[in-house]
Amino acid sequence: MNIAIVGYGRMGHEVERALTARGHTVSAVVDPVSPSDGSADLYDEVSPRALGGCDVAIEFSLPEAIVSNAKAYAETGCPAVVGTTGWLHQLDEVRAVVEASEIGFVYGSNFSIGAHIFFAVSRYAASLVRNIEEYDLLIHEMHHREKKDSPSGTALTLAQSVLDVVPRKRRIETGRLDRAPEPDELHVSSSRVGSVPGTHTFTMDSAADTIEVRHQARSRGGFALGAVLAAEWIVGRTGFHSVESFVQALLHEGQGE
Repeated sequence: MNIAIVGYGRMGHEVERALTARGHTVSAVVDPVSPSDGSADLYDEVSPRALGGCDVAIEFSLPEAIVSNAKAYAETGCPAVVGTTGWLHQLDEVRAVVEASEIGFVYGSNFSIGAHIFFAVSRYAASLVRNIEEYDLLIHEMHHREKKDSPSGTALTLAQSVLDVVPRKRRIETGRLDRAPEPDELHVSSSRVGSVPGTHTFTMDSAADTIEVRHQARSRGGFALGAVLAAEWIVGRTGFHSVESFVQALLHEGQGE
């Protein structure tokens, strides 16, 4: 496939390595700042010209451009995989653009297949202690010092999935605590240090013991591979899909269903 990379930072370079390893071609790079290595045409913005000849686009960019980018994908008929975070307050607007055009669109904060297995295991573990108040719950995430937002989108996704199965936890607290947490709060804490690609830990703690479920990314390669797999999956499909629905389809296919 011919794939456009939208956003040529660290993740964009990882996506390039992953798609090349799977036999695909980078047909265009869209980034107003980072230069291409010269093997693909470079563009400042997502446009029909940039997307011409592309089978699909993979975007890890800035949230400010999400609506205009979605309109360009729709105008061109180019399906897209979007790992950009920080734009979910515009979800309905982007969904409307996608559904009116009948292109395929996959979005999410984390395209690592292993991370989604971690979500499923953590959610199931949380459901086991939903009525056992002796177990309190905590989520902690750790990333490299260059990451500009906290907590991570992955941590917030995990937190919401825990709230969905543990009724006694009704709200997510992400701020610095200078008080005892309320019983109905799920505290999500963050650390920024060094070059950690991403570590997420779900903790269930009681006076008797501590149970932890952890996902530790060794590199950005897992996120990039997941995005490329999503790109392969969305070509030929239409509709507005979360990364969770893509991963579920992928895992079910792996089970022969």
